[in-house]
Amino acid sequence: RGCTHSEDVLDPHGMPHSLELEGSDKVDKDKKLVKMGMQTALAIMIHNFPEGLATFVATLDDPVVGAGLAIAIAVHNVPEGLCVSVPIYYATHDRWEAFRWAFISGISEPIGAGLGWLVLYKTMDDNAYGIVFGLVAGMMVNICISELLPTSFKYDPKDLVVTKSFVTGMAIMAL
Repeated sequence: RGCTHSEDVLDPHGMPHSLELEGSDKVDKDKKLVKMGMQTALAIMIHNFPEGLATFVATLDDPVVGAGLAIAIAVHNVPEGLCVSVPIYYATHDRWEAFRWAFISGISEPIGAGLGWLVLYKTMDDNAYGIVFGLVAGMMVNICISELLPTSFKYDPKDLVVTKSFVTGMAIMAL
């Protein structure tokens, strides 16, 4: 346990952990992970507002379409929650802190549906939807490119799983 160099190992849950117990490198790495998790949570919160609104509006227009959209959004919310909780858990080793941030990012969807409807119900048209969804998509793509992918390559420098996981995730979303 008293290692002076950094070695990554897997814990019983399959999560990588550094054996380095001391040093500013681990503290800095943990702070960066928490920051990335919180930035992702914020981006997902912003991203979930229009999703909640879209689901609500679609359900009002056609309950079958709304139900299908709600199921699709629920499925894609699983990896979103993981993108928020895993870095925070890995850095803090606190499951409740990781859960709290994932919950906060996810609860914004129903809140977004209600608030969005109250604020925008008279002005929402196809152009407004296009603008909102375009802005949110740009924010999410930026976070993926500038934060999530570079961080994942730091933990998988030989690219054993990152690219395969990235492509698999895109294929699942495309289906």
